[in-house]
Amino acid sequence: LSKQTKDPRKKVRMLALAHFFEGKSRYQIAEYLKVSRTSVNKWVKDYLDYGLEGLEELPRSGRPCKLDDAQLKQLKAYVLDSIDRTEGGRLTLEDIQQYISESFHIEYELSAVHRLLKRQNFSWISSRSI
Repeated sequence: LSKQTKDPRKKVRMLALAHFFEGKSRYQIAEYLKVSRTSVNKWVKDYLDYGLEGLEELPRSGRPCKLDDAQLKQLKAYVLDSIDRTEGGRLTLEDIQQYISESFHIEYELSAVHRLLKRQNFSWISSRSI
């Protein structure tokens, strides 16, 4: 495996190919890696058709983010500033939802706020100050 590869999904795909070229069956590879045989078939086909570029993760479809890059940066600063406050308290998803609504005039469901924070590399653990 290449040390340059940081994407764990690509590492699994490359490992599947290594097993494939060692003569393992696609069923054996799927069982060993705990993935579906369909996935192994796709990875092998993509490699045979496109080489290593076929193993790259393709952009996924879906609704684009309602916030632009500047707004995301502002939101991240708000969250970081809020957790560094010395007066304590806690920051809830509802607080962030309200901040987004008031600051950007954009409405988000709580589940979408959670996903948005996760994409910004925030893990959400509720805690209270002493």
